[in-house]
Amino acid sequence: RLFAHWEAVASTHRVSLPRDMAGPIAQMARHRHAREPVPYVSLSQHGKCEEAAYEERQYPAGKWACVTMGEPMYEQSISLSFMKLMRYICKENSVGCHLGMTVPVLNEIHLTKEGTELEREVLTAYYLPGEFQQNPPVPMDPEIHITERAPLRVITRVFYGMTTEETILREISLFWELLGSREAVLRGTYIVASYENPSIPQRRNEIWFICQA
Repeated sequence: RLFAHWEAVASTHRVSLPRDMAGPIAQMARHRHAREPVPYVSLSQHGKCEEAAYEERQYPAGKWACVTMGEPMYEQSISLSFMKLMRYICKENSVGCHLGMTVPVLNEIHLTKEGTELEREVLTAYYLPGEFQQNPPVPMDPEIHITERAPLRVITRVFYGMTTEETILREISLFWELLGSREAVLRGTYIVASYENPSIPQRRNEIWFICQA
């Protein structure tokens, strides 16, 4: 039943779910309450009526498992990348055990020169849990790369629901309206941070604007 549910979710993202995902899906379900947050420091919060409209954060350097995909649709790229990462997290690694889930999973996107569409290539990144930061397990999949990502300063804003190219472009536009013009923020590259698995309809996401060093 669990596999059938995920299969239905995958079909809405225009991808098919291989049978060998049954094991990782069952493991993820078993460990769903044990999720380690990616560490960060909150620098400032800005909002109206006690609700934070956006927050500025500093993330330390750290090791991430990364996959890059360039499918026709954004949802296809992130779905296929996350399946690869699920296999790595669940067993297909040099220590042969479940590594543990961290949140959020990051999807780094780039806008075309005109700023009206997303470029096809999306990098999906999973932060390695604290116990594996010094000595990351080696992925069996050659398309997964362990990368030391530099410290990152971002301005973040929450949104809920499915992440499609349309919703992401809308959220970027709304966030720019809210922020006004800011010189020190990148304009071509953004991050979509996902806190819940794709089977949750009103899942929590954030759009991250990257502050220039």
